[in-house]
Amino acid sequence: MMTLLTLLLVLPAALIASAVKVVPAGQVYSLYRRGKPVRLLSSGTHLVLPLLDRVAHKINLAGQTLRFEEPLADAHDVRGTVYWQVLEPERADAVFEQVDQLIRRGAQEALRAEPAVDDAHRRDLGARVKQSLNSALRERGMMVTRVELDVA
Repeated sequence: MMTLLTLLLVLPAALIASAVKVVPAGQVYSLYRRGKPVRLLSSGTHLVLPLLDRVAHKINLAGQTLRFEEPLADAHDVRGTVYWQVLEPERADAVFEQVDQLIRRGAQEALRAEPAVDDAHRRDLGARVKQSLNSALRERGMMVTRVELDVA
C-alpha cells in the first residue's frame, strides 16, 4: 500500500518536472516531436509535453571554435582554427550536427584551390578561406567570423 501511494505521488511530480525546460541565456533549444521539428525554445522557462517532446539540439549562439590539427588531404600542410557562430537557429538546426564536417570540408576545398603560401601571405589565405566558408554556411544560418591558419 505504501509503495502504491509513493508511486502515485512521485510519478506526477516526475512528469511535471520533465515538462519544464529552462533554456540558459545565449542558447536556443530545438524541440522535436516524433522526430520532426516543432519549434525553437529561446532563453527562459518553457512548458513542453512530457514523453512526446524532446530537445534535439542545444544551440549555443555565442561564438564557437573548430580546430583542425591534421594536415588537410591533397592540400597544403595547414592547420588552424575556425571561429564561427549561429546567426539563424531555425536554419542552422537542420544541419547543426554536421557543422564540423561542413567546415572541415569547406576549408579543404578552399585550400585545394589556393597556390602554395608562405607565412607572409597566411592572413590573406585565411581571409579567402573565411569568405569561401561563409558563402556555404550563410544559407544555413551560420557565419565564420575568423580563420587563423598555421602554415607548416
